[in-house]
Amino acid sequence: MTTASRRRRAPKDELIPLSDALVEIGISRATWYRWRNHGYAPEAKRTPSGRVCVRRSVLDAFKEELDAA
Repeated sequence: MTTASRRRRAPKDELIPLSDALVEIGISRATWYRWRNHGYAPEAKRTPSGRVCVRRSVLDAFKEELDAA
């Protein structure tokens, strides 16, 4: 009897919707766009469905940077 060996995959770097990311950071959408225009906001991606999302790792690194400042 053989058992299927399953590889454990590392959890994907999940995409956080922009609205949730803004709540975590504690800023408004207008502030985020202002920061983005100045090159300060965390990098965001647009999904194929049109949603703007931020990767969890990028958001966590950005929050650490805010805490250090």
